[in-house]
Amino acid sequence: MSDTPEETIWKGTPSAALDFWLNLGCLLILPIPWALARWIQRRNTLIEITTERLRTTTGVMSKKVEELELYRVRDTTFLQPLMLRLFGLGNLQLTTDDATTPTLLLAGIPAEQPLRDKLRKAVEACRDRKRTRVSELGRAVDADGDAPTR
Repeated sequence: MSDTPEETIWKGTPSAALDFWLNLGCLLILPIPWALARWIQRRNTLIEITTERLRTTTGVMSKKVEELELYRVRDTTFLQPLMLRLFGLGNLQLTTDDATTPTLLLAGIPAEQPLRDKLRKAVEACRDRKRTRVSELGRAVDADGDAPTR
């Protein structure tokens, strides 16, 4: 276990820009309750990136918390479709070694390069603390060359 306390790198919710066309459609033809339900769903989604893990909390009445240890992140891809780019947002796609979540998409987060750099540094620091590295064969390996136990 590490002596350093876990710190929050970023915490927020997906942006309303993800539903831009839906909201515009509600003004024109679609029923407003549908847009309101999407807004409530989005506002009850919390993404928290710490120095140890990525935590996603979803749900309105019942809550579901999913945690991904940062040392399991293999690669990141930042996608910025035109609509999100206009709002300074993007989608961060994480490729992981986690069996339940091989690919994780963080949609509608700020397109700030410092945020992505902090995440990358936190992943590397977490791997160093856990003494793991990513092999080219596709799984995390500890410093002794053994696969870590799950």
